[in-house]
Amino acid sequence: MSSQDLPAPRTGLVLTHFLTVRDVPRSRAFYSTVFGGQVVLEENPCIIKIANGWIIMNPGGGPTPDKPDVTLLPPEDRSHVSSFLNVRVADIQGFYDEQVARGVEFLTPPVDRRAELRCYIRDPDGYLIEIGQATGLLTGDLADT
Repeated sequence: MSSQDLPAPRTGLVLTHFLTVRDVPRSRAFYSTVFGGQVVLEENPCIIKIANGWIIMNPGGGPTPDKPDVTLLPPEDRSHVSSFLNVRVADIQGFYDEQVARGVEFLTPPVDRRAELRCYIRDPDGYLIEIGQATGLLTGDLADT
């Protein structure tokens, strides 16, 4: 592990995404395989470098001194979502075809929304992940509502 692989800026900030997961090895395999992530730290917490960002994951747990009234849990209801990971790719059809060949299940194939092409997958804990490719947005066309 190199310090350059860790989300620890020397100046400014970096943005990471933390996921509360049920099974760290299962989620680690998903994110490193589907997104070609580099496992920087296997557990406690698991850190995966993906392109220019990081996913950090750990099992849930009860309150701690720095978050005294907060309990971390993975999603319980797959039909209600308050946030999701948004991944941008250069070639959505190529990404889609490659992942389908690996057995990844998408909610739908890529859909043309004018501003972008997009589709969604879920990780092993049910977190929703949008996969998108900017198209019309690059020329000023906004998405259909």
